[in-house]
Amino acid sequence: MKKLLTTVLLMVAMLMPQQLMARSFGNETLNYEIVYHWGLIWKHAADATLSLHKTKDGYYSQLTGKTRSWADKVYPVRDTLKCTMNNDLRPLRYEKLTHEKDYYARDVIKFSYNYSHTSAHCTRYRKSGTTSIDLTAKTQAYDMVSVFYMLRNLDYDELSRNKNYTTVIFSGKEKEYLTINYKGVETIKMRNGTKRQAHRITFKFTQEGGKKSSDNLTAWMATDESRIPLLLVGKLPVGEVKCYYKGGAS
Repeated sequence: MKKLLTTVLLMVAMLMPQQLMARSFGNETLNYEIVYHWGLIWKHAADATLSLHKTKDGYYSQLTGKTRSWADKVYPVRDTLKCTMNNDLRPLRYEKLTHEKDYYARDVIKFSYNYSHTSAHCTRYRKSGTTSIDLTAKTQAYDMVSVFYMLRNLDYDELSRNKNYTTVIFSGKEKEYLTINYKGVETIKMRNGTKRQAHRITFKFTQEGGKKSSDNLTAWMATDESRIPLLLVGKLPVGEVKCYYKGGAS
C-alpha cells in the first residue's frame, strides 16, 4: 500500500512550465478513487482529495491520500501534502506529512526567487533527528502540489506531439527532473462507464545525471477549460494503479 499511494500522490501532481496560459483558479475540491488492477482483480484501495482555496496573497492547496478500511489492515497510509503559492502559482512553502503504518515524517520546503533562478531551504524532521539541505535551480522549480496547477495551465494547442519538455521539482532531499511527452487527444473510459475526450501525457522522473528516480506515469487531462486530470496510470512491481476522477465541487 505504501508504494501504491506514494505513486498516486506523485500522479496527482505533474507539470511542465512551457507554453503556459494566463488563468486563475477559484476554490475547488477534486476527489479521486484509487484502484489496484492486476489481471482480473480490480480493487478500490484508497482515496485522494485535492483542494484549493484562494487567499489574500495567492492560493493554498492540500492533497490528502488514505487507504480504505480493508487496505488499512495490510498497510495503513495517511499522507498529506500542503502548498502555499503566490498569485502566479509559484510555490512559496511546501509541507509533506507522512504517516504510513509505524513510519512518521515531515518535510518542509521554503522557496525564494532571484529573477529566473529558484532556491529552496528544505528541512526534514524524523524520529532520529532533524536535517536540512539547500537546493537551487537555474529555472522555475516546483513541488509535488504546485506542479499540478501549472500542468492545468498548459496551452495544449501549442504543444508538439511526441516532443519532450522538462522542468525541475524539489523534494525534501533532492532535485528531480520531470520530463513530459504530449501524445495527443484520446477517448478514455471512466470508472463509471462514461467516455471522455482527454489529452494524453506521459511522465518520466530522473535525478541529476539521468538516473531514473520513479516509475513512468501516464495522465489523461480533460480537453475542456477545467483541464482536470481524469485518469492517471502507474505501473507497480505487480499490476498497476489507476487513479480515476470521480467528481468535485467549486
